[in-house]
Amino acid sequence: MSRHLSIEDLPLNRFHKILTVRSAGGTFVDGYVLSIIGIVMAKITVALGLNAFWQGLVASSALIGIFFGGFLGGFLTDKLGRRLLYFVGPALFIIFSLLQLWVESGMQLFIYRFMLGVAVGIEYPVASAFLVEFLPKKNRGPRLAGITIIWFVGAAAAYIIGELILNYGGDDAWRWVISSAALFGLILFCLRLGTPESPRWLLGKGRIAEAEQVIKKTYGTQYGIANLPAEEPRKKLSFINLLHSGYGKRMAFVSLFWTCGVIPLFAVYAFGPIVLDALHVTGELASVGTIIITLLFVAGCILATSLINYLGRRNLILHSFFWSGLALLLLGWQHDASPVVVLLLFSAYALFIGGAQVLTLVYPNEIFPTEIRAAAVGVGISMSRIGAAAGTWLVPISLQTQGIEVTMYISAAITFFGLLVSFILAPETNKMDLNDAASLSNTPPATSNEPVTTQRVKEMP
Repeated sequence: MSRHLSIEDLPLNRFHKILTVRSAGGTFVDGYVLSIIGIVMAKITVALGLNAFWQGLVASSALIGIFFGGFLGGFLTDKLGRRLLYFVGPALFIIFSLLQLWVESGMQLFIYRFMLGVAVGIEYPVASAFLVEFLPKKNRGPRLAGITIIWFVGAAAAYIIGELILNYGGDDAWRWVISSAALFGLILFCLRLGTPESPRWLLGKGRIAEAEQVIKKTYGTQYGIANLPAEEPRKKLSFINLLHSGYGKRMAFVSLFWTCGVIPLFAVYAFGPIVLDALHVTGELASVGTIIITLLFVAGCILATSLINYLGRRNLILHSFFWSGLALLLLGWQHDASPVVVLLLFSAYALFIGGAQVLTLVYPNEIFPTEIRAAAVGVGISMSRIGAAAGTWLVPISLQTQGIEVTMYISAAITFFGLLVSFILAPETNKMDLNDAASLSNTPPATSNEPVTTQRVKEMP
């Protein structure tokens, strides 16, 4: 019986759960590293005598690093293997977090933060590719989506730990704050020891005996490569050639929807108090509102994760972009409304954008074949961070020159463009074997004339 059963149809086992923790741990450290700098930026500015130029560079250094790390990590993960790159990110977290203890200039801090950004960029393609290539198909979407939630947990931990160190760490506490990520990098490195290589990657390199051994070790001795669905036969092509062969549209879809999802999100997240002030939400209500909106970002991701298998990927992303875009549109239209109305609309945006956020790791890992899967994730994260950096930089300029109404309309337009791109290009991959999902024969819209939700209802017992 095991000879005919796909390993993608097997239930979750202990290895899957451990691997989920190992991969999600990287996302936790990402959230921690990227958030910790904001807590001590004012103290660093005074201690190092940073001018406006260096403040801007230090603040954006990690985003710049992610751009390069995404490309590099994706390429090397497909070239050298998932297991080797699995330890590069944690090693960089440890080294460059510790070096911040002795930083003496804006230039040094920029370099160290840039390299931490590179580590973050590497983490996205390798951790998600590793996870998707082992998980059963029914758990693939929820577990990949759930990783996004862990980012917010890391960010919250950064704020809590950072404040504690500042309160009890003395005059140089800011140094201990920004270097504290080294501890989590060390824990992550140790946690990942013993992880085997992906059997799909091994098969792609012709290392059949090693792939067989990994499958038996992780799934049971009764299973082997005969239980791993065969990938669509292809000539060995480069990443660029594969894009020309038909995957170019999918790469455009991933890059565009990811970018459209994060530009308004980063802008709102980075400049929440300023945006709320422009909408006449001030004082204690603004402080409480910022906390509520942040919590609803998390709640939106949790809700989307719980719905991803029921609604399907395509329906989820369309609903997410439509309702969150509508909330931003109404914020522009009702920019002079009462603070309560403004907070309700902002809360609606935070809740509904969760669907697009959790799919940023699901879609690129499902719709590309093994040989370019990590590279596709790397390109997606790199391109999206260009948009995030540009959006973050332009928000205060737009508020000053165009006003809050136009700024909200621009944010809504970006979100609706993401909706249009998704409507045209987003395929449905729910309940598919990984190879079927990555096949070019799986094209949007869903092949059935029935909506995805109707199909799911009929399939439920």
